[in-house]
Amino acid sequence: MKGFFPASQNQAGRPAYRQAGEIMYLTDSIGDMLTRIRNAVRVKDEAVDIPASRVKLAIAQILKDEGYVSKVESVTKRNKKIIKVTLKYGKKKESVISGIKRISTPGRRIYVGKKDIPRIRSGFGLALVSTSKGILTDSAARQQEVGGEVLCHVW
Repeated sequence: MKGFFPASQNQAGRPAYRQAGEIMYLTDSIGDMLTRIRNAVRVKDEAVDIPASRVKLAIAQILKDEGYVSKVESVTKRNKKIIKVTLKYGKKKESVISGIKRISTPGRRIYVGKKDIPRIRSGFGLALVSTSKGILTDSAARQQEVGGEVLCHVW
C-alpha cells in the first residue's frame, strides 16, 4: 500500500519524511533551523538539535552572544555533526525569544544597503545580515558600514 496516501511521497517518488537513517533533503536549511527553534520555544523544550553547517553555527553563536540562547555546542551523533542549542527561559518559563522570522528565502532574496539596514522592534530585536565580512547583527553591520542579505529577524 505504499503510495496510497498522496502525502506519503514527494514529487520525485521518494518518501516525504525521513525515516531512521535516511537523508532529508532541504532547500532552505536556515529556514529549517529557525523553524526548529520556533517550535522548540512553543513547546518549551530545553534544547534543540539542528543539522550542522558553518552558516547555522555562526547564526547560533550570534544568538548566544546576543543573549537569546544560553548555550551552543557542536556535537557528533551517529557520525553526523549536530548543533545543540540550549534555549533560554525566564523565571516563569517564558522564553527570551518571543519571535523569529525568516526574511530572505531561496525564492526571494532580500538585500539591503548599509543605509537601509532595518531596526527591529525599535532596537529591542535584531536582524541577522549576511555580509562580505560574515554574518553580522544589524547594529554590527551599521557600525562596519556594510550591507548584505537580511537572513532573519529575532525579537
